[in-house]
Amino acid sequence: MFSLGERQGQIITLQDLPLGGPPVIAYPLEPGTQTVRDGSRLNRVLLVHLVQEDLAEQTRAVAAEGIVGYSAICTHTGCDVTGWKAETKHFVCPCHASEFDPKDQAHIVGGPAPRPLAALPLQIADGKVTVAGPFSGRVGASQK
Repeated sequence: MFSLGERQGQIITLQDLPLGGPPVIAYPLEPGTQTVRDGSRLNRVLLVHLVQEDLAEQTRAVAAEGIVGYSAICTHTGCDVTGWKAETKHFVCPCHASEFDPKDQAHIVGGPAPRPLAALPLQIADGKVTVAGPFSGRVGASQK
């Protein structure tokens, strides 16, 4: 479901994710209970639709028809990742300019982030983007 903006709370469909971006910031919906996981900003997810052939093999394995999902929380200091570099199709954290490549497991391509964003496996069900499993790793910044 959209987590921000005028469509906040509405379900995201394939038509809401234009090929090539920009990303949409969403909260996952628990399929069994229909509960929106909006109790914590740590649940925010970046969804972006990319050309499937451009995705690295490991990224393709967790994508749904070219749509990838990653934690929207930066691994550096826990800021919300809200920036998008259209020319390179990279996520950008506005706090310290960490840059992540969603085509390749959100690996770091710039900035101080210590690790990639955690991936969220996706699937398509009834024309809607749905969660297919847990995050691939720790969400957000590491505790010191």
